[in-house]
Formats: sequence, C-alpha cells, structure tokens
Amino acid sequence: MKRIKLSNVLIVIILLIGSIVMVGPLLWMVSTSLKDKAGVFQLPPQWIPNPIKWDAYQRLLELDTLISGIKNTVIVSLTVTIVGTITSSMAAFAFAKLRLPFKNLLFIVLLGALMVPYPVVMIPQFMLFSKIGWVDTLLPLIIPGLFGNITMIFFLRQYLSNIPDSVVEAAKIDGASYTKIFFNLIFPLIRPAVAAQFILWFMGVWNDYLAPLIYLNTPEKQTLQVVIANLNAAYAIQTDYPLIMAASVVSLLPVLIVFIIFQKQIIESIALSGMKG
Repeated sequence: MKRIKLSNVLIVIILLIGSIVMVGPLLWMVSTSLKDKAGVFQLPPQWIPNPIKWDAYQRLLELDTLISGIKNTVIVSLTVTIVGTITSSMAAFAFAKLRLPFKNLLFIVLLGALMVPYPVVMIPQFMLFSKIGWVDTLLPLIIPGLFGNITMIFFLRQYLSNIPDSVVEAAKIDGASYTKIFFNLIFPLIRPAVAAQFILWFMGVWNDYLAPLIYLNTPEKQTLQVVIANLNAAYAIQTDYPLIMAASVVSLLPVLIVFIIFQKQIIESIALSGMKG
C-alpha cells in the first residue's frame, strides 16, 4: 500500500510540474497584456498585475488591421471547416461503406498525399493561383479546403469501420438513398469523431500563418496571425509587449471557446476509440 501511495504521489507531482510548464506561459501572456510597459520588466515579476490596466486592449481595438484580420480569419476558418467537414465525412463514408471500383487503391493514393511535404507543392500552387488571379484574395485559403481534409477522411474511415455494414444494408432494403443514409443514420453515429476532428482542423486553420503570408499582401486582406506577426515586428522595437500579448490573447479566445463547446464530444470520441481500438 505504501508503494502504491508513493507512486500516486510521484505521478501527481509529475503531472503538476507538467501542467505548470504548459499553463505558465499562457498565464504570463494574459498577465503581461494587463500591464503597462514598465510593469513588464518589474522585478520581482508580478503574475497578478497591480493595478490591472486595460490600456493595451483599448489601443488594440483602435487598430483597423486587427478588425479586418479577425473578420478574414473567421471567414476562412468557418467556411473551410464547416463545408470541408461535410465533404470529408461523405468521402469517409464512401471509402468505408460503399462498393466502388479501385476503392482501396484510391484511398492509398489519397494517403500518399500526406507524405508530400508542403514546401514541395508550395511554389507550384502559388504559380497556379497567380495565373488565375487568386493571389491577394482569400480564395487560395478557402477553395482547396472545401474538398475535404485527408487526415479527417482517414480518421473517420477508420471510425466507420467499427459500424456494421448490416446497418447500411438494412437502410437500403427499406428504400433509403445513400444521401439519406448518410445524413440520417451515419452522421449522427460519427458525430463525436467529427467534433474531435473539427476542432483540430479549426485550430489548424485559425492558427495558419504560412499560407496567408504567401498569398496575402494587402493589410486589409491579411488574416489574424499575419496581423499579429506584423504587430510583433512593429511594436517589439518599442518594447510594447502588453499590446503584442493582448493581440495574442484575442487570437487565442476563439479557439478556446470552440474547445469548451466541443470538449464533451472530444472526450466521447477518445473514450469510444479506446473501447473499440
């Protein structure tokens, strides 16, 4: 019993240290955003600012580029993830349950695309989008994602393999079309897995920096991450770290809200995957 208790104490200590290492920088980011310039360099450092100042957030809201960056990022993130989730789910359903010629070969080719590094296709994609006039617009960030996400397709296909084929066959005997089978029968069953992949994809699109940096030149058309990077370059010289941290907090909030909304589905997805794996 003593060995068991000692092991439990060690596990708690390790987890506590790990949580401090992971949460500490986030708390420091929020704390810094509520200080003035002098308070950032105060020794010993204050985790809880005294007094709390909202000046950085007030100055941040006065920047036109921040508002346009949030708007552009919301447009790109929601359009890509919502439409792309539907197309990815339908593709996963087709690969898992439909009888298609060369289905497995097509799936292997699809997975092979994951092994191609993005820098390999970055220049050809830019040349293609440049020739059709999509550079400095949001279209290069939106259109490719509307056709689905390979990682989501793979995950959902594996998840659908746990659902008996007899469920689909019974619905077909009752006269249901594949569209009705998918939306009324299959999609509710895979909703926890879809929610887990949705939030991961949303976080990836929201935090994407490289693609917007390549395609977007006009400040009014840039996404939030590029705007924050520009603020970092402009205000770091002035040691205006409260403003930079305030922008980072604003960038973090939507992802945190989405996670809080979908956390139940994510936990269910992990639990079901563990039971069926």
